[in-house]
Amino acid sequence: MRIRDIQTTTLRFAYAPGEGFHYAGGYCTARVSTLVRVLTDTDHVGLGSVYSHPDLVRTIIENQLRPLLIGEDAADVEALWERSYSVTRWYGRKGAAVSALGGIDMALWDLRGKAAGLPLYHLLGARRHTVPVYASALLWKRDAAALCEEAGRHLDRGFRAMKMRLGRHYDYDLAALRQVRETIGAAPRLMIEGNARYPLAQAQRLAPAFREANIFWLEEPFLPETPQLFDELRPHLAGIPLAAGENEFGRQGFAELIDGRVVDIVQPDACRCGGITESLRIARHAAAQGLRVAPHTWSDAVALTANMHVLASLDHGLTVEMDQTGNSLIENLLSTPWQLHDGELALPQLPGLGITLDEDTVERYSLPPGASIPEGNYSDMVFGPQFYAPAPPYEA
Repeated sequence: MRIRDIQTTTLRFAYAPGEGFHYAGGYCTARVSTLVRVLTDTDHVGLGSVYSHPDLVRTIIENQLRPLLIGEDAADVEALWERSYSVTRWYGRKGAAVSALGGIDMALWDLRGKAAGLPLYHLLGARRHTVPVYASALLWKRDAAALCEEAGRHLDRGFRAMKMRLGRHYDYDLAALRQVRETIGAAPRLMIEGNARYPLAQAQRLAPAFREANIFWLEEPFLPETPQLFDELRPHLAGIPLAAGENEFGRQGFAELIDGRVVDIVQPDACRCGGITESLRIARHAAAQGLRVAPHTWSDAVALTANMHVLASLDHGLTVEMDQTGNSLIENLLSTPWQLHDGELALPQLPGLGITLDEDTVERYSLPPGASIPEGNYSDMVFGPQFYAPAPPYEA
């Protein structure tokens, strides 16, 4: 099975006016991701996706990696990863290049499963057939009480865990945390993301409230460039795990988190950190250090599926993230709707990733070939000065 072509498609979903969300980076107006298709001489097609700067991803894959990989054996997944990494290392050890090659890697794993006639997680060493999933939403609201209504909807949909964003200011954080915990009760897991906005003193000040609310983990309270602050906060958390990883890339980046014992839970994302091959390497490294894994996912349903397959193969895997902000690239991209039951998602049973795209959705959200991403606020990426309006520094 030889690679015949590699194609990229930029997907852009725009929220209707007033239906986006406020967060630390301003007001999110749209979402974006890049589909990767690897075509073979046997007419099999592998699917992958990349969550990074779409124009950079397209340039790296179509102009550099595709010519180097066409004609190669699609089954040589790890060898092709190393080839792709070797030619992008000079500019890509962290960032768009390693994410881009990871999209190809994801598609090659999809092909490997299809060739074997097995769901991917079986090839990886199945440990379970469903995976715990948490609702990732609860963004900033004008009134913290509005979060309670949203939290109730997540429970009604079948989620048994959810993540909320804090890091706004002290009074908001305290009220939101207490009201949401009271609303959902003691049993559901409640994760907190700090948006990397806390001064150390304020994170320490909130630590008793985190303990009182029995949060399941505290994610990225500080910027990834300040690992020493994680160490300084840890004694105040009394055993609450620290989590991070969405801003890291490749084994090198995650080694800083793992070997430095910066976190207790690592969060690789196959569409960002270097694909399934690199996610597995990171997971093995974490296991060797006694750390747990909870994949990050914030972009699209292909990436979510890939992270589910990885998680289902791990003894030390915890849960996977599912965007619940009305992102159509999560909710409508696949031909078969998600089936959530009592906080668990079932793994697809078809070969490979086990999914097919809803081509009407793909067509609806595809940008024309070669088109640059329009200006907007895309949650993690901002294009255009009028959309750059980050929140002011954290206030006590």
